[in-house]
Amino acid sequence: MSLKQTAKQASPRTKRNLKNDYAAPALDKGLDVIELLAHQTVGLSMSQIARELNRSVSEIFRMLLCLEHRGYIAQAGAEKYSLTLKLFKLVQEHPPTERLISEALPVMHRLASQTMQSCHLGVVESGRVVILAQVNAPTSVGFYVKLGSTVDIMEASSGYVILAHQNKAEQERTLTEWQRETGRKPPKNLEAHLALIQKKGFEKRESYQVRGVVNFSFPVLDHTGSAIAAITIPYIDHMDAHISPASITEMLRAGAQEVSKAIGLHV
Repeated sequence: MSLKQTAKQASPRTKRNLKNDYAAPALDKGLDVIELLAHQTVGLSMSQIARELNRSVSEIFRMLLCLEHRGYIAQAGAEKYSLTLKLFKLVQEHPPTERLISEALPVMHRLASQTMQSCHLGVVESGRVVILAQVNAPTSVGFYVKLGSTVDIMEASSGYVILAHQNKAEQERTLTEWQRETGRKPPKNLEAHLALIQKKGFEKRESYQVRGVVNFSFPVLDHTGSAIAAITIPYIDHMDAHISPASITEMLRAGAQEVSKAIGLHV
């Protein structure tokens, strides 16, 4: 019997105890360390990690040894620990993610060459948009989003486009995760905003974070027609630009549809 089946059939009193019954303290400690370091830019010392997690130094010492041995963390200067790229590599090697990236990259390279703009591929994870792939513009000056970076879904066109094209259950799950991670409530106009994006099929608007950049973002859909990613062009109006925003919109629409079909969308 699976853990899900066990939880489903348990009495209310038993359900309250399931979390403790199936607890894995060592795993919890290790994940706590990883999640803490994921939000640090310069790393933390052993004592800082222990203090932040309200654990003893001896508890943290063993976790750090294990995580360092497995390649998930590494010591930086001044005996500070930081995450390595192992988690990011594992995500990229996960079969569905690897397939998505492999199908999207050739299309993205073509788009960058045709439009003279950069483009990136984002997915939603734990209430944030994660950039899985990035192609720079073939120009001496351009704007790009750092590969592997994350941004709040409420501050990214990719986030809104994915939300707008998710099925209802997935959308509710994404919003629940976002609220849990941020402790905030969704914008009051969110429902109307998503309805407009769904009606148009994409979003074109000024960047939520950078002045002078206009985001063009289209969803990548799976075989059910639900969004699993978004391809976005952060458009910069070059002085010598020869491609109109309308043309870029149509090129990006065709590119997103091409990737969607390649991963199984039936149209």
